[in-house]
Amino acid sequence: MNRGERRHAPATARNREPILEVLRRILPASGTVLELASGTGEHALFMARHLGHLQWQPSDPDPSARESIEAWRHSEPLDNLLPPIAIDAASDDWGIASAAAMVCINMIHISPWAATEGLMRGAERLLSPSAPLYLYGPYFIDGRPRAPSNEAFGDSLRARDPSWGVRDLSDVENVAQGRGFVLEEVVDMPANNFSVIFRRRSAVP
Repeated sequence: MNRGERRHAPATARNREPILEVLRRILPASGTVLELASGTGEHALFMARHLGHLQWQPSDPDPSARESIEAWRHSEPLDNLLPPIAIDAASDDWGIASAAAMVCINMIHISPWAATEGLMRGAERLLSPSAPLYLYGPYFIDGRPRAPSNEAFGDSLRARDPSWGVRDLSDVENVAQGRGFVLEEVVDMPANNFSVIFRRRSAVP
């Protein structure tokens, strides 16, 4: 692939370091991290570069996004950055049997709610007890004032697609709990975003 196929998301340069700081704390010492909705592929390349002890598996349902991911892979070959695969989060056929952790950056607010439900079903299928599920993006959180920027962002998303929008974290948590996950931590991030860490419940003896 040529260099022209690499796409850029300006927000990546602003949030990749804070995201990495959280991921260093929560990801396991080895194994494969499945990233859903990898988009341009810039996060995948950056995380694989700095988390060399892990295999990073990017994915995206959009063929043009997968082309961009592959172009970034070729720009800086890394043994631990795997070729992108096609995954529609809302589907139950992901073509992958297991993962040591899952990461999903900026998907939940720009996809139908069915994608969030599918994300949690997939995490239940793939992740072992105590494995982390990491989410990043804007949320409305009970007990906190709603940031005007997130209110406006949610309105603009719904104007583009009525099935999109900034979600209430309590709704996401309810779906996660139904699939065997507990909310472990919420970390404030730049530009009124949050890192949200769920973990698969340990098996009951």
